Amino acid sequence: MSVQRVLHFVDGVSTFVGKAAAWLIIGLMLLVCAEVFKRYILNMPTAWIFDASNMLYGSLFMLCGAYTLAQNAHVRGDFLYSSMRPRTQASLDLVLYLVFFIPGIAALVYAGADYAADSWRINEHSNVTADGPPVYHFKTVIPIAGALVLFQGFAEIVRAVVCLKTGEWPSRLKDVSETDVIEEQLAHSEYVDDESKKRAIEGASRIDEIARQRGMGSELQS
Repeated sequence: MSVQRVLHFVDGVSTFVGKAAAWLIIGLMLLVCAEVFKRYILNMPTAWIFDASNMLYGSLFMLCGAYTLAQNAHVRGDFLYSSMRPRTQASLDLVLYLVFFIPGIAALVYAGADYAADSWRINEHSNVTADGPPVYHFKTVIPIAGALVLFQGFAEIVRAVVCLKTGEWPSRLKDVSETDVIEEQLAHSEYVDDESKKRAIEGASRIDEIARQRGMGSELQS
């Protein structure tokens, strides 16, 4: 199995988990809508809704971390990084992953596993509200999410090593991107001819314009 296939396999695992966890937003939306209806229409508020919504959103946030890393979408101050040569970027990434990322995420997994074990042992419930719901299953997400991020982090280290050897970044498993990201990638690509770049950027701009027009139409109707 080639290095590229291994990297895409790791990207695929992170992407699968991230997209599966994204469905939690549907549960969160239904939960909040039900609570709004009960609270303001039926005058029957539910005490545990606050805890449940926090756990749903927290699980979604943590489980999507590896997916975000696989898509290279975590926020970074790249005003200098983006102007560097690939090998310089890889050298910087490798140092930061080895010095900060691996120790930090490994500590998260270790501490999270300890917290989760204690929570299961004492059958922990939330103390935010009276008769709060159990939280041991929620705390179990911490080491799981940390392990997934660590798994993806090792793939990023391999990517940096490959880039140091070849001078080019290995490809990523592609997924949907925002139109402004697509425009930026095309504008800086050396492998797409100018005419194709122009057509693709114009198409992305048309999508943006249609979205803005729809938004203005909705505002006018309301």
